[in-house]
Amino acid sequence: MNKFMLKAIELASIGATNTKGGPFGAVIVKNNEIVGQGYNQVTSTCDPTAHAEIVAIRDACKKLNTFHLENCEIYTNCEPCPMCLGAIYWAHIRKIYYAVSRYDAAKIGFDDAFIYEEFAKDLGQRQYPLTQVIVPQALKPFEIWYTMENKINY
Repeated sequence: MNKFMLKAIELASIGATNTKGGPFGAVIVKNNEIVGQGYNQVTSTCDPTAHAEIVAIRDACKKLNTFHLENCEIYTNCEPCPMCLGAIYWAHIRKIYYAVSRYDAAKIGFDDAFIYEEFAKDLGQRQYPLTQVIVPQALKPFEIWYTMENKINY
């Protein structure tokens, strides 16, 4: 059995029993070594983004002093939710391994189907509609960024 997946499951078990969050754990691996890890801490930190994958990404980025993890892999005990999947993509993690599916998570109350369904709808048809506010100054920060020579692209 994969030692990295076993570590993610171990972290998920910690998260399930320590009342700091839910039953989710994740590890980030680079060159066959764990460089980041985390378990769900949503309730203990009052942070809805403190999912295991996000915590592990933050840990790895801090340890590696980078915001790109393109030479890394992530092992998570559950299929990543839409937020975590987005963060994994933003971090440029190219390989994602998971143990149980989002359907297994839904059976115990962690159901992301609503979010997947919302993303498929037109912006104006969503339960939480997005409304663009047109302001002449809105593009100014973009113009500054676009012309800036010393920017760090990501």
